[in-house]
Order: sequence, then structure tokens, then C-alpha cells
Amino acid sequence: MNYSDLKPIYLQIVDTICEQVLNGTLQSGQRIPSVREMAITMQVNPNTLIRSYSYLEEQGIITMSRGVGYFLSQDAIKKVISIKKQSFLKQELPNIFKTMDLLEMDIKELTQLYKQRSDYEKK
Repeated sequence: MNYSDLKPIYLQIVDTICEQVLNGTLQSGQRIPSVREMAITMQVNPNTLIRSYSYLEEQGIITMSRGVGYFLSQDAIKKVISIKKQSFLKQELPNIFKTMDLLEMDIKELTQLYKQRSDYEKK
């Protein structure tokens, strides 16, 4: 956790879990650590984890089975992608466009840079 970040800790935890879903560390249907286990691992107050898990549950990314624990929903990846995409479109993309305008970059240049990045990652 980055305690100096302006983003609330519970949302940083949400981001961490969502990243684990997207990179395959956590799989759909998989049981995730209990609040207590995760709080110890992340060195945060259990109440912070409860808030993170509640948010993830509201978004349909995790479900809770009483007496058993929390599990990733069957469509967790789809939901995380949708949420992350909306966040990117609303928060990051406008800043990218602004920077492109300031640097007098056009979409052709950006596309070329993207293609070069893709070629580099394939190696």
C-alpha cells in the first residue's frame, strides 16, 4: 500500500485484487483470503478490508458464502474489465489527449508508437 497516495487505502486494495484477476493470479470461482488473512498480508486494519470487500461485492466481482468465505464471481474478469475500461475512459484518456495536444502529437504518431510497443513485447 502506498500510504502517501491520495487514493484511499480500500480502493488501492480493490485495485490490487482487480489486477490479480486480470493477470490470472486469481481465477473466477476461486476462494479469496478471508478479511483477517488479507488484512495481515496487506498490513491494514480489518475494517479497511471489509470496506474493500464490500465494494467488490457491490460491483459483483466477489460473492460471499456465509460460513465459507468470499469467492470471485464467475464473470469477475468481465466485470473488472468493464469497470477498469470505464475508469480509463473517464480519468486517464482525457489526460492522454491533453498531453498529445500539448506535444502536438497526432493519432498517427501514437498509433506508430503503439505498434512499436507491440512488436517489442512479442520478442
